[in-house]
Parts: sequence; structure tokens; C-alpha cells
Amino acid sequence: MGKPLLTAIHHVALICSDYPRSRAFYSETLGLPIVHEVYREARNSWKCDLLVSPGVQLELFSFSDPPPRPSRPEAQGLRHLAFSVPDIGAAVAMLGERGVSCEPIGVDEYTGRRFTFFADPDGLPIELYEAG
Repeated sequence: MGKPLLTAIHHVALICSDYPRSRAFYSETLGLPIVHEVYREARNSWKCDLLVSPGVQLELFSFSDPPPRPSRPEAQGLRHLAFSVPDIGAAVAMLGERGVSCEPIGVDEYTGRRFTFFADPDGLPIELYEAG
């Protein structure tokens, strides 16, 4: 079949209902470093690139009055965003200290890895997955 067409995820883009709140959540609460931020005057919109890991970014956008994203019941499309962590207990404790409440830690029945979920400021489900 040859070489795969896709080699990695470069970025995930999120449209935020409250850009400053989401920017603070992802950069300060979750600790993702800001790579680049720009105001796009023609669109009256902010764009912020955050570094998740080498070569992988999370993009935050502001647009005026975006419609809410349906989450529950689960809607078609993006289900959740998952981040790898080396120690899920330490990550959950750190988030708790920063005011973020996580679901109880579960164990993936197929991989045996531990995971939990919490929500970003717009209610997007975020998973922490203990990569080990």
C-alpha cells in the first residue's frame, strides 16, 4: 500500500465563546505555552497557537456569536479532546488545585490505562489519558 498519507496530527482548532477565558484556561490552568497570538482585523477575530508537544498545536479562535456545540447526548463529530499525561493522579490533583473538577478516574477495559474527563470553559469534554 506504500507510505501512509497522514503522518501526525499538526493541530486541533477550537472556536471559543469567550476567548480571554479559554486562553487563560488552556495557557494558565492547563499550562500550554503560547507559540503565537494574532488579532485578525479583517475577521474581528483572535487566533492563539498553543504548544501541546513538539509539532502538535492547539489553536484557539474567537468569532462573534458562535453557536454552541452540542455535547450531550453525544453529537456527531468531535467527541472529545484527549491529552497524554505521565501520572494521572498528579494531573488530577494539580487541576483540582486550579479549580478544575475531574470525573472519577477510570480504567480502559482494553488497554488497562487510567483516564478521566473534565470540561473546558465551553463544555468541550477533555480526557486525560495516562500514557505510562
